[in-house]
Amino acid sequence: SRFSVTLWAKNKKEKMQFRNDTVRRQDRLLDKERALELLRTAPWGVLSMQAEEGGGYGVPLNFVWDGQRSIYIHCAPEGRKIRCLSHCGRVSFCIVGHTRLVPEKFTSEYESVVLWGTAYLGLSEDEKRMAMRLLVEKLAPAERERGDVYIEKSFSRVEIIRVDFEAFTAKRKQVNPSES
Repeated sequence: SRFSVTLWAKNKKEKMQFRNDTVRRQDRLLDKERALELLRTAPWGVLSMQAEEGGGYGVPLNFVWDGQRSIYIHCAPEGRKIRCLSHCGRVSFCIVGHTRLVPEKFTSEYESVVLWGTAYLGLSEDEKRMAMRLLVEKLAPAERERGDVYIEKSFSRVEIIRVDFEAFTAKRKQVNPSES
């Protein structure tokens, strides 16, 4: 819609706020650089949204970050995600990096990034095509030429969701071998 495109252009100038001051366990902070690296390289994340019937709905999916403050997600043009986002566009997105179970210490190591923002549907054809190319570049970089053909062939059967983020936090736990 015209509103979402205008809002997108305005918001692209604003930066996502790194808000690690809100993390309860300040001893487990993950630095901003590593958080942005995970946002750039992680193959998947979990999109959490409000279910139209109430409650929550989270789904793991592939995504690509635009390097600024938005991610793009591809999906079918109808289904539960679309219904949920049409009902309420406020979402969170979680990326999990390195994990390792440490059963002898009854714990695990992990890295995670949680972002908060708003999802938009009904993008322009140009933005949708650009997002699909970014997805191919990230997820199948050796297949760019075939990817362009695939994009055109499947274009009418794909919806692209853009999520603009306002803030994010990042956390990790490392297990020291000498800890008991």
